[in-house]
Amino acid sequence: MLACELGVMVFPSTQCCLESCSKVFNDPIYGLVPMHPLLVRIIDTPQFQRLRYIKQLGGVCYVYPGASHTRFEHSIGVSHLAEKLVQELNERQPELQITCRDMLCVQIAGLCHDLGHGPFSHLFDKMFIPKVSRGRKWKHEDASVAMFDHLVDQNELKNLMEQHGLVLPEDLDFIREQIAGPIDKTPGKWPYEGRPVEKSFLYEIIANKRNGVDVDKWDYFARDSYYLGLQSNFDHVRYINFARVCEVDGESQICTRDKEVDNLYDMFHTRFSLHRRAYQHRVVNLIELMIADALVKANEHIKIEGSGGEMFRMSEAIDDMEAYSKLTDHVFEQILHSSSPELAEARQILENITCRRLYKFVADSRREVSQVQFEDWAREVARRMNLDANDFVRSVIRIDYGMKEDDPIDQMRFYSKKDPTKAFKISKNQVFFLKPKSFSQHQIRIYYKKETDEETIKAINDDWSRNFPKPQDEPQNEC
Repeated sequence: MLACELGVMVFPSTQCCLESCSKVFNDPIYGLVPMHPLLVRIIDTPQFQRLRYIKQLGGVCYVYPGASHTRFEHSIGVSHLAEKLVQELNERQPELQITCRDMLCVQIAGLCHDLGHGPFSHLFDKMFIPKVSRGRKWKHEDASVAMFDHLVDQNELKNLMEQHGLVLPEDLDFIREQIAGPIDKTPGKWPYEGRPVEKSFLYEIIANKRNGVDVDKWDYFARDSYYLGLQSNFDHVRYINFARVCEVDGESQICTRDKEVDNLYDMFHTRFSLHRRAYQHRVVNLIELMIADALVKANEHIKIEGSGGEMFRMSEAIDDMEAYSKLTDHVFEQILHSSSPELAEARQILENITCRRLYKFVADSRREVSQVQFEDWAREVARRMNLDANDFVRSVIRIDYGMKEDDPIDQMRFYSKKDPTKAFKISKNQVFFLKPKSFSQHQIRIYYKKETDEETIKAINDDWSRNFPKPQDEPQNEC
């Protein structure tokens, strides 16, 4: 295998020409990261640069001050790890016939997989959009594909892509499928159009729908832990060194050595721990609820210019990439510093956040409490305590290993040192790692929006406990 001066690899099995590297990024996680010229051209577009202004962890920085990193550096990191994994697979198994086109498409998908995130990342798609577009199923992955297409068209990149060896539209389909999943979901049929079933393993690199082991997670585990000041026990370098493609049920699947099963449990436990300690932290949760409330109140009064000069609300911008490309975290300051009377309520909420006048946590439970049960309780307790039932907020927190109640390792395949071509499942009695009894936990948290005294908060908590008593073995206020 040949390498250019700064490390872009060219595989001997392909006929692509050696390309010079035009830029190197100095990343705090990986050090010097060389980028292919086409990737640099994508990075240097307004649509990608927008990611500089979207925080990776939403409102987490209000609890962990260092966690103010953005989707921009995360996307570069995912592309870098994708390159490393593909290089390792090609070196170890040249019979896979990984081409320069494959490599470049996987890197582009890693770079562009988060283009569709809105202000404060998951706060936008999980809190804001459900409140203003009830009943609509919208995912940021779909917006990432739409923004990718917009980026390619607006910057006239198709000719440049072909100059670098890509075949269109086939490779564009491949990139889209890696970001958002298959185009054709007909049962029993190979669902992808960008690559044949012989290269099914390539779809497990950026967003692994099979078991969740992918480079997207590896980067945010390492990057988020670094900026949060927390420890991550998962070693992605070790996983890459043991990665190997084996045939499983007629498809090529990325597998790892049997002895790496504990390392994989460390990976999923890291995910669980980051959610418990940071992403779903109680104060983070209530601050993000406040930001979402402010955005909802501001939605009718903030207009963004999109295609053809048409004006869109924030909730409508997701359907017009020209407008959506202008929607970032800056909307927080736009509301906060506005003098518009229409934004007074939204502005007050954000002022309360900056002055730490937050919603009050009043109760929690691990029991299932439906929205109807909660609303009935809120009306009754508000009547008796002379409060406003609309000021109570129910938040459902779910933390798992990435596959709800299932163990993701059950979907993973391993190989042994004796026979690296044969894939098999690991039985539970072969695992040394202390596995949890359950792979999913949930918690109901109740907040009250208005300023109130500690005596009232205690009275609300006591009333909640009488109506929804905790199981005897449930820890008190663990999350």
